[in-house]
Amino acid sequence: MKNLLFFVLLISVQFAEAQMESQSITEFVGFDSSTEILLDVRTPEEFAAGCVDGAININWFSNEFNNQVAVLDKSKKLYVYCKKGGRSLKSQSRLKELGFTHVVDLKGGYDAYSLKK
Repeated sequence: MKNLLFFVLLISVQFAEAQMESQSITEFVGFDSSTEILLDVRTPEEFAAGCVDGAININWFSNEFNNQVAVLDKSKKLYVYCKKGGRSLKSQSRLKELGFTHVVDLKGGYDAYSLKK
């Protein structure tokens, strides 16, 4: 019975990970603000030093992260990025838990994007 339970949990985790969508930030060409949101989850200091045009900043490390993203339109496609990719991947999972249906992690983060410019 324990083996069966472990197997079911393992399959569930793999299925959840398979549902996570990502694309390289170097391939990101922009977004339509009427149907999409671009979210930068870096600190305000990092954001002030440079960001992708049109991005809104909500700090992943803030205790208010959940409350601040709650005001965003959950029906819109949401692109999320950070400095290198760690925080955006974590926030992608959180955003899905909070009811966002289409969240795309922009892999490579702002560091990769700024090299492309």
